[in-house]
Amino acid sequence: MALLEVRDLSLEYSTDRGPLRAVDGVSFDLAAGEALGLIGESGSGKTSMATTLMRLLAQNASLVGGSVRLDGQELTTLSDDDFRRQIRWSRMAMVFQGAMHSLNPVIRVGDQVGERLRSDGMSKAAARARVQALLGRVGLPAGTAERYPHELSGGMKQRVMVASALTHDPPLLILDEPTSALDVSIQAQIMNLLKELKAEREIAMLFITHDLALASDLCDHIGVVYAGQFRELGTAEDVLGAPADPYTQRLLASIPSLREPEPPAFLPGAPPDLREPMPGCRFAARCPLVFEPCTEEPPGYYALGEGHGSRCWRHDPRYRERFTEPGA
Repeated sequence: MALLEVRDLSLEYSTDRGPLRAVDGVSFDLAAGEALGLIGESGSGKTSMATTLMRLLAQNASLVGGSVRLDGQELTTLSDDDFRRQIRWSRMAMVFQGAMHSLNPVIRVGDQVGERLRSDGMSKAAARARVQALLGRVGLPAGTAERYPHELSGGMKQRVMVASALTHDPPLLILDEPTSALDVSIQAQIMNLLKELKAEREIAMLFITHDLALASDLCDHIGVVYAGQFRELGTAEDVLGAPADPYTQRLLASIPSLREPEPPAFLPGAPPDLREPMPGCRFAARCPLVFEPCTEEPPGYYALGEGHGSRCWRHDPRYRERFTEPGA
């Protein structure tokens, strides 16, 4: 059984121009010790998915529908108080984008990491020992707990945030662009740390990123997000090695290659305005392979193999032969 089971999850923001469906019918499973990468353009709904799971919603956001089960327990029916006490940080934790904005500049690092431990009744000495062990585990030197955030580098701050998320040994870790604004060498260190935690503790990870190279380095499965929906979902090998959806193909074509002579391809246009979505496939206005059925919304995912699917009319059995090369 999967550790996390998400079915038909939908989230709306209320705006002056009407509701905006930022997450629209998203479904996926995530097993212990596996990582699912969410990739896609800015504004596609990746972070909204994460904050919906963590129930850290803005005042104008509301859960429209869907089911979220963690270890078989339905989370959407829990009260806010029960979710805070039973789930958030203890069974599901999140590392936010931009660690420099997540730490209080006037409180020592150790006190911030241990705050939740102390609020849960742990003694000061036990909390201090736990914090020291966590900071050491994420590769920070002795004495870090006594320092203030401004005394740490960007990479050290991000390690502090990872340590903070691990205080209660949650089985699920959500990471929102955890290496953004870090240089390449520090990025590699953070990614190595995440891979070690994933292997040693069998932590399940939901990894949000714009960087497909990072996603391929950590993730077992990839979900390609566009306009609040999954365009393609499957193993990293299937999605990145043999992309089936036109949007995924265009994303991969935009990455410079060391081996191919072709320059990166530009993806024209912009994602649709979800406050006034156009009828039909949401990628149709930008798709180079658009054809007649694209004026209607695809009914869902078309299975392409075990655990691999695409939301594209080209894979409908009625049209598949038109896009299959002879002899393939």
